[in-house]
Amino acid sequence: MRRPFITLLAANALSVTGNVLSMLAVPWFVLDTTESAVLTGLAAFATTFPIVISAAFGGTLVDWLGFRASSVLSDLASGLIVLAMPALFLTTGLSYPLLLVLLFVRWLAATPGETARKAMLPDLAELAGVRIERATAAYDGVCRGAAMVGAPLAGVLLLWIGPGTLLFVDGVTFLLSALLIRSGVPYLDGDARASGGYLSDLRDGLTFLWRDRLQMSATAMIVVVNMLDTGVTQVLLALYARDVAGDPRAFGLLSGALGAGAVAGTIVYGAAGDRLPTRLTYGLCFLLAGVPRVLVLAAGAPFPVALAVTALSGFAAGAINPILGVLQFDRIPAPLRARVLSTIMAAAYTGMPIGGLLAGSLTELTDLTTTLYAFTSVYLLVSVPPFVYRPWRELDRQTARN
Repeated sequence: MRRPFITLLAANALSVTGNVLSMLAVPWFVLDTTESAVLTGLAAFATTFPIVISAAFGGTLVDWLGFRASSVLSDLASGLIVLAMPALFLTTGLSYPLLLVLLFVRWLAATPGETARKAMLPDLAELAGVRIERATAAYDGVCRGAAMVGAPLAGVLLLWIGPGTLLFVDGVTFLLSALLIRSGVPYLDGDARASGGYLSDLRDGLTFLWRDRLQMSATAMIVVVNMLDTGVTQVLLALYARDVAGDPRAFGLLSGALGAGAVAGTIVYGAAGDRLPTRLTYGLCFLLAGVPRVLVLAAGAPFPVALAVTALSGFAAGAINPILGVLQFDRIPAPLRARVLSTIMAAAYTGMPIGGLLAGSLTELTDLTTTLYAFTSVYLLVSVPPFVYRPWRELDRQTARN
């Protein structure tokens, strides 16, 4: 019975596309209506900060309501709030403070839906008879593909129909996602979990993650790498394109090569991942995803070489999220699944704002090459645990069982 599994992937593709459209449409809308870079930056903060809050505290609510209901309600709320922005602007008016409130609530509501859809994945994969390695690869591949297609699509639509109309399109994607989950995904036994009280349930999820040394190590690695990736993609690549390549198109090409490589890597892992040694695959892919693409920029390699190495790093990165998904679904009990996944997501986001500040500040204090070498060194250090930290050997036993 594969239809519910495919429906989940389609709904998630719509939701991710909507998120990407929002990421581009909202800042353009604010710039177009206020002509202020400062106000645009404040709107960006109102977009990112509630994600951390919602991820940290919303997972318990997802466990209470059930995965299916949480996904539907989250997408409905997100869609209606996004539709309200241009509707108010064209009718009674949309003040900037009200826009900030709507942005904050919209992202506060959106994050539980992402958690709920991921939490449904192992149950629907089992129902469809799909191995969990292929299911997580398919899920991550759809997310990466939707993001890769959504960004240029948003750019074209901004020029074609404008930011206001694009927000209407954005809102519709969430409503369609809610409709797909509501009509195409069955209620699963045990979907809604019994509650011992919000604080008690929240503590249970945090305690489980804290006591699982392997999960804690994996989460800590992602926190550091997300911080580094944010600094590289938002600051260092732009500086490299301007000061070294001398062509702003280099920024887009490097970002595109990384994304395309990651999609290809996810597809390959989905086809062959269940036959690979899990710990070695994860360790090597984590190492190759970060170190080479930054090192080649620091070393001043010709741009075609840097582009090829970046694509290969992206290919390696394609296996990371699917392996993490298998790790999480294999170890997290179903009653705790949403709250633990939500905690991991919140942690993953916390270091990202620091990455841009760190990259910019270090470049100002030293220079671009020194900063790139420093980032390469940290990428290397954070890639070590799978090779030397004893809890990671549990993945070898998992591979043997499979």
